[in-house]
Amino acid sequence: MVKIHFLVLVFILGPCVQGLKLLLVFPLPARSHYILGNELGKGLALQGHEVTMLSSFEEKNPPKGYEEILLHELTDRQRLFSGSGQPNMFQMENASPYFQAIFLTKIGDMFSDAFFNHSTVQTLLNSERKFDVVIVEQFWNDAMKYLAHKFDAHLVAFSTIGPNRWVNNLVGNPENPSYIPDLLLSFHSDMTFLERSYNLVFGLLNDLMLYHYFYPQQDAILHKYFPEAPELDEIQYNVSLVLTNGHESIHPAVPHVPNMIDIGGFHVNPPEKLPKDLKEFLDGATDGVIYFSLGSNLKPSQMPQEKKDILLKVLGARKERVLWKWDEDQLEGQPSNVKTSKWFPQQAILAHPNCKLFISHGGLLSLTETVYLGVPVLAFPIFGDQKLNAARIRDKKFGLALTFSQITEENLIEALDELLSNPSYRENARKCSDILHDRPMKPIQMADYWIRYVVKHKGAPHLRVAAIKLPLYKYYMLDLLAVGLICLGWVGLVIGYLTIKVVRLCCCKGRSKRDKKKND
Repeated sequence: MVKIHFLVLVFILGPCVQGLKLLLVFPLPARSHYILGNELGKGLALQGHEVTMLSSFEEKNPPKGYEEILLHELTDRQRLFSGSGQPNMFQMENASPYFQAIFLTKIGDMFSDAFFNHSTVQTLLNSERKFDVVIVEQFWNDAMKYLAHKFDAHLVAFSTIGPNRWVNNLVGNPENPSYIPDLLLSFHSDMTFLERSYNLVFGLLNDLMLYHYFYPQQDAILHKYFPEAPELDEIQYNVSLVLTNGHESIHPAVPHVPNMIDIGGFHVNPPEKLPKDLKEFLDGATDGVIYFSLGSNLKPSQMPQEKKDILLKVLGARKERVLWKWDEDQLEGQPSNVKTSKWFPQQAILAHPNCKLFISHGGLLSLTETVYLGVPVLAFPIFGDQKLNAARIRDKKFGLALTFSQITEENLIEALDELLSNPSYRENARKCSDILHDRPMKPIQMADYWIRYVVKHKGAPHLRVAAIKLPLYKYYMLDLLAVGLICLGWVGLVIGYLTIKVVRLCCCKGRSKRDKKKND
């Protein structure tokens, strides 16, 4: 009887917990982006889904239900950045945001074309495989949303950097330039008049570039390989759900339409066991440890020699021990208190009680991890969203930021002393950590819930705001503004005409009176 009841329960509940077939598209050959896609894929596989990942990197220990389709050749596209390989990203620090925006559109077009030209992608698209949901990383690759159309699947966009212009327009999410700085700028939410002016103009120019250059280019790339495909507008605005790698503990509070869900922090896992040498290094650091990593895209060996010398001198003179992620076998002039490696278990190090400070480039993955684990941060932002993240670090008061090209011994020493001696930074980091942890469910479970939700409700069209159907002139009410200006113009003309008539009439009456007096 018990077995019968169990079988009946399984039969009833089975459809509720049945896994979906998910295709994740994260082909960008940038390891930080892959880390997020990989953690999302593995997490969803552990929730019972059948996950297929299209990417340029490989997971060594995939869980059950997790399959990777590798696009190794796309990593070679990085050589197109320059003649001999990946460029020195430190040289991007002073690049204008306009240049960065144009640079990203060019890279997006290049990778989108390379993606569709890839034989493995072509094989997949010509296969008979079926998927319930296609999750596409939203990063200058809008043509790739075609995969959802091709497989007749629900489309989910994933933003690696929280709400921003690139995803807001897909779901009609408002982005008020008076207090929401553009992703490529370094402004605080409380902007000055000039900053708001710059933010507004930069945003308008970005929109012009998106709608009149980038989207047409993506549409051309799509139809180059699939002439029968619908127009890009029809595909990319059919987004059922946006998952963003953001949270109010790190990002400022901004509007979210109903089908935009924050899952920031989902990639942070319980700290793994430290290797013996690292554990001894951290355990024996009676004065604490400074962890220094510039992420996966910046190569620390490419930094200017002058800045490297300053870092070596200042860090070498500290009483704290230093773990420095270095991309070469040797660090010339390495101080005795510094330990280097090409790779460190970052989350496990930040979780250690002796880790007192994280020196970072300000990338969002590292920023999320340091907030999650409650460690203050000193940021050296270089490019992309790192400068905006640095502004948020200062806003939340759990760290400081220095412009890398302007680092001196004096300001570096001052920043380190302030961060390591003033307990308010760690207190604020822990407050932000509490906010990040205080959620009704784990972020991966939230992603699982909403993905199942849009499938259950056939794309959940009831969550989509009407703004996505409006052309820009209607959304910004430019037609009403034009009519208002025309009306004001006519009113001004009428008032001007009447004023002139009244003045002339008064002048005529005055002249008549003077003439009458003369005659008398």
